[in-house]
Amino acid sequence: MKSWQNKLYKTLKNDGIKLFSYVPDAGHKILIDNATKDNSVIAIPLTSEEEGIGIAAGSYLGGSKSVLLMQSSGVGNCINQLSLIKHGQFPFFTIITMRGEFGEGNPWQFAMGEAVIPTLNSMGVSCIKIEKEEDVESTIRAALTMVFKSERSVAVLLSQKLISAKVF
Repeated sequence: MKSWQNKLYKTLKNDGIKLFSYVPDAGHKILIDNATKDNSVIAIPLTSEEEGIGIAAGSYLGGSKSVLLMQSSGVGNCINQLSLIKHGQFPFFTIITMRGEFGEGNPWQFAMGEAVIPTLNSMGVSCIKIEKEEDVESTIRAALTMVFKSERSVAVLLSQKLISAKVF
């Protein structure tokens, strides 16, 4: 079990994240497991990543903080819904496990992996990439401040250098 992932969960929870929406993903397994076992938060499995955008908007309007957990390949599914965040100027927080980078063995993952940053930036979502375990906590805290105090949209990208490339 990776201790940085458990610390990440505690950091999110300590900052008041009450709602975790997610599409199942091996890179987020520990976060998802922690959220589903914790009765003090709500964990919502999604059929598609864009559902998490509406959930994040509703959560904000209802006075709660949320995070959308997804893999980089799911970003393409969210583009139309991100217009809701951009137009409505809601704060939005997502943590994305990256594919199509360092050590990737699946050629199908490269296209979306390379498109994540320019795509999210074009929709008004700032991207912050984490490549080292020692940067996880400080980066997540900075992102939480940007989202929930400055009311910005931020995606934290967990690099394959951090989460490890899948072996095929």
